[in-house]
Amino acid sequence: MPKLLKDQQISNDDFQILKRDRAEPILPEGNVLLHVSSINQAIKANGLHNGQVGIWFDSGDEPETVANTLNQFEIIAVNFPGFMDGRGYSLARLLRERFDYRGDIRAVGDILVDQLYYLKRCGFSSFRLREDQHPDYALAALTTFTSDYQTAADKTLPVYRLRHQF
Repeated sequence: MPKLLKDQQISNDDFQILKRDRAEPILPEGNVLLHVSSINQAIKANGLHNGQVGIWFDSGDEPETVANTLNQFEIIAVNFPGFMDGRGYSLARLLRERFDYRGDIRAVGDILVDQLYYLKRCGFSSFRLREDQHPDYALAALTTFTSDYQTAADKTLPVYRLRHQF
C-alpha cells in the first residue's frame, strides 16, 4: 500500500485511484477517487458509498468545468504524470485561491521528496509517496526552509513582513 504524508504524519494511503475512463458503474469497496470526468457519478456516490469518495484531476484538466461542485468532496487529488510536469502546482493554487477549496488536496503520481516543500506552498495538504521515496526524508522535506520570500497558498508570512514585527 502506498505511503501517505499528511498532517506531519506518515500512514498508508487507502484510497483507490480509479481509471479515467472506467466502464463499471458500481464502485469498489472502500475509499475511492474518481476522475473529474465522472463527476456526476462521484456526486451521486458521495454519502451513499460505504467509503469516502473524492475526485482526481490530471495535470491538464480544467477545474472551471466543475467549480460549483468542488466543495462537496473532502478530498481532491492531482496527478503528476511526470515529475517535470509542473501544471499540477498551478492546479492546486487555483483550487485554493480562485475556487476557495478548503478540503484535502493530495499530490499523487510521479512526485519526489525534493518537491514536497514547494507542493505544500502551492496548496497541497497531503502527498502520496512513490514507492522509491523514503517517508522519513519526505517528512523532513516539508521543513526545508524556515522563512519564505513571497506569499503563497499556504499563507505563511514572507520575510519582508517579519522584519516589521519586532
